[in-house]
Amino acid sequence: MTSPIASTTAHLETPRLSVVVPAYNEEENIVPLADEIIAALASLSGGFELILVDDASTDSTARVIGQIKNPQVRAVYHRINCGQSAAIGSGFQAARGEWVATLDGDGQNDPADLPAMLEKAIHDSVDCVTGVRRKRQDNFIRRFSSRVANGFRNWITGDQVSDSGCGIRVVRRAALREIPVFNGMHRFLPTLLRGQGYTVAETTVNHRERLRGTSKYGVHNRLWRGIRDCFGIRWYLKRAVRSDRLGKSR
Repeated sequence: MTSPIASTTAHLETPRLSVVVPAYNEEENIVPLADEIIAALASLSGGFELILVDDASTDSTARVIGQIKNPQVRAVYHRINCGQSAAIGSGFQAARGEWVATLDGDGQNDPADLPAMLEKAIHDSVDCVTGVRRKRQDNFIRRFSSRVANGFRNWITGDQVSDSGCGIRVVRRAALREIPVFNGMHRFLPTLLRGQGYTVAETTVNHRERLRGTSKYGVHNRLWRGIRDCFGIRWYLKRAVRSDRLGKSR
């Protein structure tokens, strides 16, 4: 990415897992979420790092992130607002772990799911484990728009993803080198990985109510834009050079 970003880097040994959290105007959520992630991964074999990416928030999110004093926490700051996919892409660039996990910054994903997802990825020898939200804690409009977009997405792309809008995933970092970063990438990550020849598994995960802050998405920027993006993904998949043709490095 050409970069409107700045970062702070702690000198840590290479961790087993890098956790990437994009945040835009989440000043109330980011510290409680960081605390939850640290607690959930405290006993993880091989260690972890937490990468908090502030997407040029207009509230105090950047300042709050800067006040977190923990050697396992790293910060990346966008100088201009670029969107969730760009923030996740910046986190991918900064990640040093063998595996990379993503969670949304609103606190609705449960960090306690991460150890089991990582264990499943390793046990099943897959490159990605993506979440499927059970008992989704969103209003009817968001659930309906997601259902419509998800069905259309699978139809157009030829892929089968049960919950492409779920933000909690664990991915082998080596697989991410071949994933293009574009606006909307985070919604299509499992499909893009399969298109490159990587393996993806699904697992059910917890989903929680948003307790603080406000959603950044509605019908316009979630449903209609997602449907339009499907055609771009279909074009890309027909032209992608699969990694298994080139030889995968693990």
